[in-house]
Amino acid sequence: MSGRGGLGSFLTAGLLLMAGSAWAAEATGVAATAEAGAGGGLSVGAVSVLTGGFAMAIASAIAALAQGRAISAALDGISRQPSAAPRIQVAMIIGLALIESLAIYVLLISLIIFFVKPFGG
Repeated sequence: MSGRGGLGSFLTAGLLLMAGSAWAAEATGVAATAEAGAGGGLSVGAVSVLTGGFAMAIASAIAALAQGRAISAALDGISRQPSAAPRIQVAMIIGLALIESLAIYVLLISLIIFFVKPFGG
């Protein structure tokens, strides 16, 4: 594969294909369990913990990568033009705060999912 992001596109397509088959397999498993009357499967609490955990992990990883890129770009700009360092630093700090807000919002949503029972009970 040549070109920029070829491997990333390949991996993304593979993950999407695997996710579709996983959801299809899960749906048939839940339907078979419901028909048998066993009442098995994952509870709402277990699903909410898994969902919140995965959401927080993904948001933290994306925020960390974005902050690393922002700091790298800011340091590159300061090294090229040291006289603009205060302006670059202020813009970088504002940008880092906005990037960090992504993780904070996901944490808030995860806590809501953890502690609010969306389906009664």
